[in-house]
Amino acid sequence: MTIGKLKLYGELGWGSTIVEAQLAWYGFDYDVEYVGDVFKSAEARQRLESVNPLAQVPTLVLADGTAMTESAAITLLLAETANDDSLVPRAMDPLRPAFLRWLIFVVANVYPTYTYADDPARFVEAVEARQRFRDAVDRYACRLYSLLERQAGQPWFFGTKFSALDLYVTVMTRWRPRRPWFAEHAPRLFAIATKSEAVDRLAAVWRKNFAGG
Repeated sequence: MTIGKLKLYGELGWGSTIVEAQLAWYGFDYDVEYVGDVFKSAEARQRLESVNPLAQVPTLVLADGTAMTESAAITLLLAETANDDSLVPRAMDPLRPAFLRWLIFVVANVYPTYTYADDPARFVEAVEARQRFRDAVDRYACRLYSLLERQAGQPWFFGTKFSALDLYVTVMTRWRPRRPWFAEHAPRLFAIATKSEAVDRLAAVWRKNFAGG
């Protein structure tokens, strides 16, 4: 299927990295525009608001100008468009229910902890309460990661099947509480992330997005 060139709006090391890895994996023709830190830069927010009023990354613009948001929706769309089940199990695959369950668990439960805690000022008016709010949300995120840890297989989340969920794990374990915490408290997730970063097909994406370590 010919779909034309795609354009991804994101920022280095942010959630757009998950989508960028998929675009590279499938071999789509795409450009990436790194908009900057939308929490700290009004200019970055304005650049992104022109295509996504919520100024969120990732935002993927299709060849016909349609803007796609929500990484899980983009994940499913890209697999269907590529007609490729290497990252997303097809409808009748026995792994499909578990994949959908844990994909949505990550985006509906774990991912929002960063939405809330990255910039508490958006949600908490009292300055003196913001750090306590962030700490509480971060503790809750650790609890959610512990649930994922108990479900994770080896060497990949679904055992021998590499999937888009492993890309989520790879990127999100770079965020709070950071890799040393995962190495100690969630060794399966840590192992998945480090193994994924050694996949040749994705090496350029990881190198570009995590050049700073």
